[in-house]
Amino acid sequence: MVFFRKEDTIPGTSQTPVDENDFSTLKQALDRAGLPPGAAKIAAVELERLKKTDPSQPEYAISHGYLTFLADLPWAKSTDDNLDLKRAQAVLDTEHFGLGPVKERVLEFLAVQNLRNQRKFDLLVVDDEKIARTNLAYLLAKEGYRVETAANGLEALELLNKRRFDLVLTDLKMDKMDGNQLLEAAKQVNPDTQVIMVTGFATVGSAVEALRKGAAHYLPKPVDIAELRAVVRQLLDRKKQLQINRGPVLCFTGPPGTGKTSIGRGIADALGRRFVRISLAGLRDEAELRGHRRTYVGAMPGRIMNEIRRAGVNNPVLMLDEIDKIGQDFQGDASAVLLELLDPEQNAHFVDHYLDAPFDLSAAIFIATANVIDRIPGPLRDRLERIDFPGYTEPDKLAIAKRFLVPRQLTAAGLSPQADAFQDAALLKIIREHTREAGLRGLEREIAAVCRKLAKLCVLDDETGCRPQVDDAMIATLLGPSKYLHEKRGLKARVGVVPGLVWTESGGELMFVEAGIMAGSQQIILTGSMGQVLQESAQTALSYVRGQAAAFGIPADFFARSDIHIHLPAGAIAKDGPSAGLTIAVALISLLTQRPARPDVAMTGELTLSGRIMPIAGLREKIMAAQREQIRTVIVPQANAADLQRLETELIEGLEVFPADDVAAVVALALAEPTGEGLRS
Repeated sequence: MVFFRKEDTIPGTSQTPVDENDFSTLKQALDRAGLPPGAAKIAAVELERLKKTDPSQPEYAISHGYLTFLADLPWAKSTDDNLDLKRAQAVLDTEHFGLGPVKERVLEFLAVQNLRNQRKFDLLVVDDEKIARTNLAYLLAKEGYRVETAANGLEALELLNKRRFDLVLTDLKMDKMDGNQLLEAAKQVNPDTQVIMVTGFATVGSAVEALRKGAAHYLPKPVDIAELRAVVRQLLDRKKQLQINRGPVLCFTGPPGTGKTSIGRGIADALGRRFVRISLAGLRDEAELRGHRRTYVGAMPGRIMNEIRRAGVNNPVLMLDEIDKIGQDFQGDASAVLLELLDPEQNAHFVDHYLDAPFDLSAAIFIATANVIDRIPGPLRDRLERIDFPGYTEPDKLAIAKRFLVPRQLTAAGLSPQADAFQDAALLKIIREHTREAGLRGLEREIAAVCRKLAKLCVLDDETGCRPQVDDAMIATLLGPSKYLHEKRGLKARVGVVPGLVWTESGGELMFVEAGIMAGSQQIILTGSMGQVLQESAQTALSYVRGQAAAFGIPADFFARSDIHIHLPAGAIAKDGPSAGLTIAVALISLLTQRPARPDVAMTGELTLSGRIMPIAGLREKIMAAQREQIRTVIVPQANAADLQRLETELIEGLEVFPADDVAAVVALALAEPTGEGLRS
């Protein structure tokens, strides 16, 4: 007879003993994690399977990794919010210059969070026994709740019709209207009202019926005071969390480099929460967000749960960056995952495929960023509240460069960050001649380049404590010739060439529309990488001019034996959008009447066949482009006149802005007198 010890391997099998210390450590970690009941049940089953699995088998490592991930998740860990609004304002003002409307909206968002957090809950106690309802009301009032009482169901229903209550604590057996009838009536008046049923005739059947009709909990009499307090606190804390996070999901939109990500980080700093950023640019596979099922070899959690695990709390500020650049292919639509993630009613039970258990994300604050919000799918865009980040004006860029960018780049280059290192003229030269953007990234890159060159000069000169002084002449030496030439400078009035204002992802731009005519067979030639919408605008403008030829002194048959060519320079850059129709029409009228277009008058607006000038978007960025290019007069649609009043005074200083609703008035303002006799029939 052969005897085996307990720790020996059984002949004919590959089973080896489980490391009891490792198993015990893992079990303790799961116990400390505070898993909810559903996840705890899954963990218990997986632990039992792990205990019976041979550690040399691949399944052991998979199961062990899964349980470790469960234990590492912050199921019950969160940070307390700092809802001091004055501190939040100080944080935003210290770290971000300008962006007044954006910071105002962020402070409004935080103020709502503050008031929701401080709001006291209203409770209604319903019982036909005076002593019972008085005692319950007294106990609940001591907990800080506002409590009212009712002697029966009808009296309670009258109160429910007059005002809202967060929670109703009602007896089951009452005259006139029992607890179940009151429960049904209360849910009809306000479905969000929580109802706790209390009865001295507690049975399984009555409990099941009450819960089936929508009761949140069921307590027997005599009521256990500790249990009552715990149940009420749990229900109302959950309701408070839902109310706090039921607010809008903010979506920061605007050109690159305008501070969208840094404002999101500022919100986290102001609240005292952890900040998590997830870049969604180029994301195509929804499994990257929701994870892979553990049936796959090498399955991993999604990026959402991985970042929550890394943050260590369940209520971070979670920024979904570049949400407009999500891709879509045969592997699924990743944006569909965000529909669940950004809905407070659904994200309380977010299920990652790898986790396979609901995780409560309702405490997290989600913020999205996008350059162009129109690229976001409609259902997802409907869940977002858009906050526009406008481009920075020249004075804003100068102030930010002096206050933030120059000291940071001097320090990065090993130089002394003195305040007067760069003269204003030097910074303005960089802003005007070496950058062309709505944001600040290009400006910081150029300042960094200057600082690196200064560091090199200091080392070559072997100068200790080098304190350079940079003027505009040094900028020309260090950075070379200007990278960007202003379109309008040196340009004379020309026939058929009209300045137009356009909006791009990088901000506003000045673009000249050119029109030419030649012998041909009634063709319209469109060049310059025009998109479909822009091509239609050009065709509409030509049709308008043909229909109104007599009004502008143009021969009626000008198109009979001719071709019209409309060109937008910089053909390598794709162009599209519904705001160039007016500019194209004026260019055609200039061409056909031989009236030169003034180079200091720029315009924007869409044109209909009947001659109506339609409103446009991106007015602020276009006005900024006009300022940068030293335009004197800007023509905008009359429908945008109200938008002009919202612009900062310094933005339109030195500009004459002319709201127009008639093409003839635009032609009179933008075109000079004819150079010749115009076209002859």
